[in-house]
Amino acid sequence: MTDPAKPHHAVELTLLLVLATLWASSYTFIKIGIDTIPPVTLIAARTLIAGGILVLAMRWRGIRLPRDGASWRNFAVQACLNSVIPFTLIAWAEKSIDAGLAVILNAMTPVFTFLITWLWSRHEATSPRTLAGIVLGLGGTCIIVGGEALTHVGQELAAQLAVVLATICYAGAAIFGRTFKNLDPMAPATGSLLSGAVILLPLSLIVDRPWTLAPSGASILALVGLAVFSTALAFAIYFRLIRTLGSVGTTAQAYLRAPIGIAIGAYILGETLSETAWIGLLCILAGVAFMTVPDKIRKAAVQAA
Repeated sequence: MTDPAKPHHAVELTLLLVLATLWASSYTFIKIGIDTIPPVTLIAARTLIAGGILVLAMRWRGIRLPRDGASWRNFAVQACLNSVIPFTLIAWAEKSIDAGLAVILNAMTPVFTFLITWLWSRHEATSPRTLAGIVLGLGGTCIIVGGEALTHVGQELAAQLAVVLATICYAGAAIFGRTFKNLDPMAPATGSLLSGAVILLPLSLIVDRPWTLAPSGASILALVGLAVFSTALAFAIYFRLIRTLGSVGTTAQAYLRAPIGIAIGAYILGETLSETAWIGLLCILAGVAFMTVPDKIRKAAVQAA
């Protein structure tokens, strides 16, 4: 008899791969977008367009957003952790570092998610394998950022540290996202994006004066792709997976996102990675795999090899 849980599990894993691809492409979209659109305005437009799309999708499905103040306060917190701060930091960072390097550093999300969960709730035992994953992941990040510190102290180092901070925000968002487990996934996705737009739009008007900008056609197309695919669609999938796979399981897409993002950046932008970045990437991916791949899958893979 066919196990009914297996098709469901296959769907969730497929969605995890789709999410990884959507978010991997965002780094290239951002790199093209910030060529003529300043970071704050790019991210303000990204959240506004994506939030608007999801509002229409919710109406089509007959879903209503909560109206109570507590829900919207939670949406605002989620917006800061999952869009306002990390989106803006990454967009600013990509003015001086490659999209591929940004996606590598962002692959540390599962490591930081586990560390925050462990330090906060301490509900999970730290196995030797998990500890090894943490050490490998942090070591890979230190190899990348530390190498930059030794060679190019300044803007690029600050940009790399900004991406690391964004990664910590993503980890916090994955944990806080469990707050919305009783809501339809579309509700926190829409509410957090609309909250992010409300926060960022005034900053855009003050800092960038967007009416004075002259964005290129490529930047506008990149913004549309970023908002529609890498944000609206990705957020809808993300909050579903938070509910079905949990926070650590959902952030496991980071080790899928890294090679996909590097490949996209290399193909579209012609980027190449330094030897240090490759070493750091391998350490991070190994660390994330140690922490997130279940023992039974890991043992089956070893036996098959």
